[in-house]
Amino acid sequence: MAEDMDKLYSERLERYITANRNEKPDRVPIRPFAAEFTSKYAGFTSQEVTHDFEKAFEAVRKCAKDFSWDATVVNMIYVWSGLVDHFGQKYYKIPGIELDPNVGFQYFEPADEEGAFMKEDEYDELIDSPTEFLTNVWMPRISNNIVAPGQPNTYRNNMAWLKGGLSLMAYGGAIGGANEKLKSECGTVSCISGPIKAPFDILADKLRGFRQVSLDVYRQPDKVQKACEALMPYLYMNAKVASDPSKQVPVSVWLHRGTMFSKDMYERFFWPTLKEIIIKLWKEDGIQTIWYAEGNWDKWLKYTAQLPEKSIIYHSDKGDIFEVHKQVGEKFAISGGIPNDLLAFGTPQEVREYCKKVIQTVGKDGGYLMDASAIIQSDAKIENMRAMTEATLEYGVY
Repeated sequence: MAEDMDKLYSERLERYITANRNEKPDRVPIRPFAAEFTSKYAGFTSQEVTHDFEKAFEAVRKCAKDFSWDATVVNMIYVWSGLVDHFGQKYYKIPGIELDPNVGFQYFEPADEEGAFMKEDEYDELIDSPTEFLTNVWMPRISNNIVAPGQPNTYRNNMAWLKGGLSLMAYGGAIGGANEKLKSECGTVSCISGPIKAPFDILADKLRGFRQVSLDVYRQPDKVQKACEALMPYLYMNAKVASDPSKQVPVSVWLHRGTMFSKDMYERFFWPTLKEIIIKLWKEDGIQTIWYAEGNWDKWLKYTAQLPEKSIIYHSDKGDIFEVHKQVGEKFAISGGIPNDLLAFGTPQEVREYCKKVIQTVGKDGGYLMDASAIIQSDAKIENMRAMTEATLEYGVY
């Protein structure tokens, strides 16, 4: 039995790597990025898998086994409430605490200048020393427990750093075992090895907030540009350190704010630093990146096409996957493109037909990986997820 599972894993790993390299495997790999769908299918509430990461791992394994997934994320419900609670983080809302037990965790970014975790006059501090700024200024602001340097120390501050650090070690340490179980029990590949973000997205998501940074690009553009440049080496190193030593499994970049800006803004603030990270990972380290284009990034395809051949796997969300294939399909593998609303509200036959169309168009020569357009949550119908698997197994064989 163990030998059979090892053989299945080897076949799936080869299929996954071949498709990622924009080549033709034996068939289209099934590689879903599934979050709360896994908990629903396994019979858990969102609260349970957010509070207990072992249940989250178990839910993924059940789906991987039952739906014949070639590769998947070992836990797409990445916010563990133990870690959030110990640090006292303010920007996550957790099911069963602030939210209904059956609602997935939510992220709340700063809504105005008063609530911003980085103030408009603090760019120089960030630019001079990102690590020092994040530790001494940002952490106390995003936490209910941590106090800033120079303020009276508290028991809660000491315990936040202690328990938060231990929690981070506990969760990080558990990932390795979860990956091994995914392999040994399901024959499924853990499909990403580490996350990165665009430097501009760090500013917009976690530091200034989107409303505030939208003013900053006009009021102090030089500071915004320099901040992105200052953050770049840290984000690159984060990806490199967390990457797969064998360089078989890609890292992932979750793209957020770049699609919301003008051409001039994109060219100045978003594209240059992200482009440099992706190119450096590929040319110097041989590490591919899943270019997870959340939203519609079609208008930026000519820029994405500047990246080195095979350096990314382009994931299509709200964009036109057929246009993506037309413009960059010769250079890069493509994944996704099966609409989430179709999985939630369509019929199994409609799902089968759409998957068939994508496979026979985008995946006709290889280099395509089956997945939904965006992260699969609890609104996806179980019968439609089965239909996606069945269509891939029927129409995706080369």
